[in-house]
Amino acid sequence: MSIELILQELYEYSDDKRKSNLVKLGIPKESSLGVSTGDIRKIAKKYKKNEELAKELWESKIHDAKLLAVLLLNPKQATVEKIEYYMKEIYSWDLCDHFCKNYLLKTKNYSEYIDKWVNNSQTYYKRAGFMLIASQVVKDKNISEIELEKYLHYIIEYSCDDRIHVYKAISWALRELGKVNGNSQEKAIIVAYDLCEDDDKIRRKVGKMSLKELENLVKVSGRSRLISNTSQMAN
Repeated sequence: MSIELILQELYEYSDDKRKSNLVKLGIPKESSLGVSTGDIRKIAKKYKKNEELAKELWESKIHDAKLLAVLLLNPKQATVEKIEYYMKEIYSWDLCDHFCKNYLLKTKNYSEYIDKWVNNSQTYYKRAGFMLIASQVVKDKNISEIELEKYLHYIIEYSCDDRIHVYKAISWALRELGKVNGNSQEKAIIVAYDLCEDDDKIRRKVGKMSLKELENLVKVSGRSRLISNTSQMAN
């Protein structure tokens, strides 16, 4: 399958209204087609994992093609060099999150990137570090106490970052850590309260954002993770 035909298919799914909404969220206007995530996944299902095709799509510079490229990458073939090649060209929060959840999280040594990136000076590397924390604790039902403590420490240490795409990811990570079980909820709430009382306004913001959900988590029969008491599944 040629890249020209795949790009043509992406254009056929493009939507100006969706593109306008994405631009408002910070997605580059000049490279976005406004293709929904569902349609991108629909296209991806037609093809097997294909590293060469994924690279061609990525190099097209079209945002939607990059999202598709991530789904065609094979995590089993990931290398440090390959991950760095893609990471250095991530320029938006959605592409960052998509890359973390659908590729990085499926690689063998993804946890190494958490430790490496949580204090990276570049916006989307740092966001990726905390996105991986948030995604790992959803995926891994048996996160260790050592990992929990380490991740909470990272949140305390690095939550003074005033970049919105960073501190929102940090808050997300704290909230997901709090959903692991009752013990993690208690520890996450303590961290959130400590942040709320910090002299730094961004730390206070992260604490307040997180507490809104952390204090309303409940245990539901049949589910290993806690959920919000406002959820229909909690009623």
